[in-house]
Amino acid sequence: MKLWEKGIPVNQAIEKFTVGNDRELDIYLAPFDILGSMAHITMLESVGLIEKHELPVLLKSLRKLYEETTTSQFVIEGGIEDVHSQVEFLLTKTLGDLGKKIHSGRSRNDQVLLDLKLFTRDAIREVVETTSGLIDLLLNRAEETKHILMPGYTHLQVAMPSSFGLWFSAYAESMTDDLELLLSAYKITNQNPLGSAAGYGSSFPLNRQMTTDLLGFSKMNYNVVYAQMGRGKTEKIVSFAIANLASTLSKLAFDVCLFMSQNFGFVRLPDEFTTGSSIMPHKKNPDVFELVRARCNKLQGIPAQITIMTNNLPSGYFRDLQLVKEVFLPSFKEITDCLNISSLALENMTVNTDITSNPMYDYLFSVEEVNKLVLQGMPFRDAYKTVGEQINAGNFNPEKQVNHTHEGSIGNLCLDKIQEHKQQIVGQFKFAETGKAIEKLLNS
Repeated sequence: MKLWEKGIPVNQAIEKFTVGNDRELDIYLAPFDILGSMAHITMLESVGLIEKHELPVLLKSLRKLYEETTTSQFVIEGGIEDVHSQVEFLLTKTLGDLGKKIHSGRSRNDQVLLDLKLFTRDAIREVVETTSGLIDLLLNRAEETKHILMPGYTHLQVAMPSSFGLWFSAYAESMTDDLELLLSAYKITNQNPLGSAAGYGSSFPLNRQMTTDLLGFSKMNYNVVYAQMGRGKTEKIVSFAIANLASTLSKLAFDVCLFMSQNFGFVRLPDEFTTGSSIMPHKKNPDVFELVRARCNKLQGIPAQITIMTNNLPSGYFRDLQLVKEVFLPSFKEITDCLNISSLALENMTVNTDITSNPMYDYLFSVEEVNKLVLQGMPFRDAYKTVGEQINAGNFNPEKQVNHTHEGSIGNLCLDKIQEHKQQIVGQFKFAETGKAIEKLLNS
């Protein structure tokens, strides 16, 4: 079944090529397509395009289909082109001509726009909640390890003292900024395109504000041409936000892989979290973080793929946009899987509590010694020269203690400030308000 069929069969090879992976990918969109239809027909009844007694019948059938999507019972059958066709086919099969009424004032163009926005909005919620949990874990680990020193590096050369508290909380704050970018992407996503039809509006007296409210959107895409232009643009913006988070997680994974090597020996994973070698019995490999790094690096390539697919398209709908779904829809599971497995591994990771007692790290404290001389009244450049001469002469014997007190330093991590900032950002998503709107629609 095709919603645009006019009695002329499509060439089989052409159909196979143009449908592509839509049947498989549209399963992601199925519950959101049904939610959109529920809001749309509720609005159609309010403007007289569906009879008052017909609305409860349609809503009941759609609610049943929605429940099927949550239990994996919903499938897009062979010969059915996409999720929109499947939903209308099932309604018509059950309700007869009444099922054919739900498409009034809509096009598949604004249907898929709406489905993608609803899917993306919900997927971002899961990413934000998972990221928030990882930030909490990192801050807790920072508190636990704030007094344990470790080397800091520049140019991968021993530089200055750091601490595990500083290291863990650096990634917590970095991910907090990643949430800020996700918030911007969410705000662009959380705008209702329904009612733009094929991109030029409808002669029906649609109430677009009503569907905006029913679906819990913060506002609508007002201009119908721009609503269509948002296809691809929204995905690109969101994918950049996901890629930014993936970049942070990839860097963290690289650190762990480096710090687990015998040359560093800073951290250790439980044996059951590592893999071995078929010929080297001593090997305990951090494969989990190597794969997190690779998966996150792959995610960072998605914005470029979407850009290439959508670049230089004029206004209006084009089938090129279908392919965006193939790289965009699965990206959310990829990033949440990486976040979840990283949380599990980091929670169980142990840290070396005695790293800096090794003489190879003596030079970490050279700046501390310079600063001590400055505090005693010596000009900085003279103090720098004095400590340098001690190092060159081989008689540099530092006190391996640090006393940093300024905000964000080893002795003053400002963990509460990072947590407060994160909570402020997460609160701005207003997930609860959106959830209430959807719950009300499902129970209408």
